[in-house]
Amino acid sequence: MTGRVLEIWTAPVAAAPMVRRPAVAALPGVGLAGDRYALGGGTWARYPQLEKQVTLIDAAEVAAAAREAGAQLTPGQTRRNVVTSGIDLPSLVGRFFTVGNVLLFGSKRCPPCTHLERLTGATLVKALASRGGVNAAVYAGGMIAEGAAVALVSDEEAARRGAPVGTDRPVARVVALPD
Repeated sequence: MTGRVLEIWTAPVAAAPMVRRPAVAALPGVGLAGDRYALGGGTWARYPQLEKQVTLIDAAEVAAAAREAGAQLTPGQTRRNVVTSGIDLPSLVGRFFTVGNVLLFGSKRCPPCTHLERLTGATLVKALASRGGVNAAVYAGGMIAEGAAVALVSDEEAARRGAPVGTDRPVARVVALPD
């Protein structure tokens, strides 16, 4: 299964408007260049680094959540970094995958919080609860650009690219989602 990057978004500080970028550098162990979390800020900066380096969300899931909530919502307003299509994002949790030539590890699902509702003025938490995308950590950096492929890779391929495997392999965190 292979998907595509439709949009890329970053914000320089917590709660700042997201800015669309055609391409961005992904920095190993850090996140996306110029994004609030890579710069050490962000609303959830105190949480484990693996859980906030890069966030991904599916464009169709955003549209479905907007319909369900009766709200105007664009992918960039979700405060996620990478908007995708054509790949089941929850299936990436606990696995290595690539976005273009960048190697990522799916750390956990990323349900929304009321911070998003405060910023958008729309009631979205319930509609996005199972559609909030995933968090990922950067293991091999490079450029991510709109149009880039998103694809699973084996642990063997991840190891060839320098990712820890075996007992050092990262472990995903399970997040309970509401029914």
